[in-house]
Amino acid sequence: MLAAIALLILILSGVFSMLGLGGATVYNPVMVWFGYDFKTVVVPTGLLLNGLTAASASWTFWRAKLVDVRIALPLIVGTTIGAPAGAYVTGFLKSDWLLAVFSVFVVVAGLRMILIAGQAEPEALRGTAKQRAAIGAGIGLGIGFISGLLGVGGGILIVPLIILMGYPTKLAAATSAFAVVFSSASGFAGHAANGNYNIPLMVVTAVAVVIGSQIGARLMVGAMKPRWIRQGFGILLLAIAATLAWGLLT
Repeated sequence: MLAAIALLILILSGVFSMLGLGGATVYNPVMVWFGYDFKTVVVPTGLLLNGLTAASASWTFWRAKLVDVRIALPLIVGTTIGAPAGAYVTGFLKSDWLLAVFSVFVVVAGLRMILIAGQAEPEALRGTAKQRAAIGAGIGLGIGFISGLLGVGGGILIVPLIILMGYPTKLAAATSAFAVVFSSASGFAGHAANGNYNIPLMVVTAVAVVIGSQIGARLMVGAMKPRWIRQGFGILLLAIAATLAWGLLT
């Protein structure tokens, strides 16, 4: 079973790293489908894989000079503060409730990816540098909380929000990946402190995401067109959300 999960996550991490995403939005449902408990195993493992995917991809993006530190730092500060708070709140909620919230999150993410898929690249950044930094910190705080609560890095929301600020798609994706590393690490630390982890699952899937994310990041830096991937990814998220919702209703 671990080999099947590793192969599937390796493929998914390649796709997610092209978009500057950690991938927990899909990693988590995959682990749920294989029978792992969402609250005690899936959420902390998803945060670990999210961070590793983003970190591996970020190394490639950084070398390609696609990471904008000026917006990344406020995002990092906000997500680092918000993620532990979300992880703490998780302990007071039931697994079914978290799955329901997660399903809604995936639907919103999928619809947004489809809606922005055909948009033209922004031509100029919006607002002043200080305004963008303030907005970035606010975005980071809210997304960090979601990250810790649901076991996702938040990149699925960071990317379109950064694009709305006027950043080109590849720059937004690379910067998001860099920020997601820190929100995922912060959220994972909160769960690991409570002893919520499965070592064999974490080790096998961690190796898979490092390999897959390197492949995907190198493709993104090259000739890959993000528009095609965003469209397919949005449809995939909606399909996953429908499957999770069906499981909760039956």
